[in-house]
Amino acid sequence: MSLLIVGGTGTLGRQIVLRALTKGYPVRCLVRNFRKATFLKEWGAELIYGDLSIPETIPPCFQGITAVIDASTSRPSDSYPLEIVDWYGKIALIEAAKIAKVQRFIFCSIQNPERFPTIPLMRIKHAIEIHLQHKAIPYTVFRFTGFYQALIEQYAIPTLENLPIWLTNEKLGVSCIDTQDAAKFCLRALQLPDTKNKTFCIQGPGCFFAFEIIALCESFTGQLAKVYTIPVFLLELLTECLGFFEWGQNISDRLAFIKLVSANKEYNPLRHDLNKIFKIQGCWELSLLDNYLALYYVRLVKRLTGLNFEDLQKQKNLII
Repeated sequence: MSLLIVGGTGTLGRQIVLRALTKGYPVRCLVRNFRKATFLKEWGAELIYGDLSIPETIPPCFQGITAVIDASTSRPSDSYPLEIVDWYGKIALIEAAKIAKVQRFIFCSIQNPERFPTIPLMRIKHAIEIHLQHKAIPYTVFRFTGFYQALIEQYAIPTLENLPIWLTNEKLGVSCIDTQDAAKFCLRALQLPDTKNKTFCIQGPGCFFAFEIIALCESFTGQLAKVYTIPVFLLELLTECLGFFEWGQNISDRLAFIKLVSANKEYNPLRHDLNKIFKIQGCWELSLLDNYLALYYVRLVKRLTGLNFEDLQKQKNLII
């Protein structure tokens, strides 16, 4: 089975590429910028030019391809609107996959997108899920709750660099997963008939509150975090007042995240049916957050303690 991986330079995508190559799959990566994707070629992947914002570049990428894993999404730094890639680009990708008669289309989504129609990315993710189901393509949708890697910039680096960490007064638990484990689910789905034409909600092996994550970072760095609390009602007010300002978007994103987590207050560990379908040996086969943070600090941060924050930002590609 030959794979086309979309979003291969991203945090999740690169782990999917690496695991697929390790498992012996022929891997082709759709990329816009060959320079930024050089490391994928060094790993053994084939690079082919394709741009979701330019639909006519997509069909040639499917020659000889039997399965697609789409782990791409727009970035805040992109120069074009969200809809260009995450809607029109994905529509073109699905249409090309249908014409190529792929055996499986794996789409990486987010948990509970149907509950947040006012949040553009959530609304589009849900719409793509529906569109994929109606296109008569063998599909598998994974709704991930979040990734450990996002916690590095949110908690680990600020703790190390004595930068402020802003929390709300809502005590909500977050269940994230390592992108390496998320990639494991994506690759196993290709070999498991029971995963065809189904949607799976994937949570991590544990549920953590923000203060618990901060405490872990403090224990590994030996430094106290600079934590500030802001009431949710004030965050909502700031969202309305700063909606027209570019820097107000960060506040809007934070509020959207709080609403998302609020809709999933009840933590459900990996269910028995998921264990059985994906042949996961319980939560023990998945990376635990404390182990992940320990490895991050031991292998990377201790070597970077002499660098300033800007230098740490440049080292993001090294995040486990």
